[in-house]
Amino acid sequence: MTDRPQLVLDVAGVIISNFSSRFFRMLDLEFGVAYSEVRDRFMSIRQELWTGRLGEAGFWNWLQTHYPNLKADQARNALIQSLETLPATECLQNWSRIADIHLLSNHCREWLNPHLAVIEPFVRSITISNQVGLCKPDIRIYELVQSHFDGNTRILYVDDQEKNLIPALELGWRTLLADREHHWLDRVEFLMNSQIDCNERNG
Repeated sequence: MTDRPQLVLDVAGVIISNFSSRFFRMLDLEFGVAYSEVRDRFMSIRQELWTGRLGEAGFWNWLQTHYPNLKADQARNALIQSLETLPATECLQNWSRIADIHLLSNHCREWLNPHLAVIEPFVRSITISNQVGLCKPDIRIYELVQSHFDGNTRILYVDDQEKNLIPALELGWRTLLADREHHWLDRVEFLMNSQIDCNERNG
């Protein structure tokens, strides 16, 4: 089918839970790493991590440099286990019947892989920041996603951070802010169905 709606979804906070708060609290509980301290330090290297300039192995080396008592293997397992699927994952199969789905995320692909294995059958493309050397809100990563579109007329982008919606708007995409209560799910259904109905009337 040509000219299907293009649905672009953030991953963390939209499809899978954000890892940081839960993971940092686990470090505090298991290894005595102060939550606020490790969070602030993480923020200082976050862009390097998301763009792949700091590889995943380098991240654990960096963490152990600051916290020698931390066991990297245990911490990595805890991080991956802290990532939980959100209600949107249950909608992907239905959405894929009416739209091409694209994932766009600031993340490490290595941490998402266990969940992506289940999600991939329903998506057209996956763009993870540490794999492409760019991260949101750099407009170039949105343009990479756009290169996977069959049609550019009906695009909806969902993200849980408003700042990440701005470049999408600049490209002419329709945007939707994902709320923590997941009310946005019904809005996606409405927007997708509205676009299809409109297309059928104009066809």
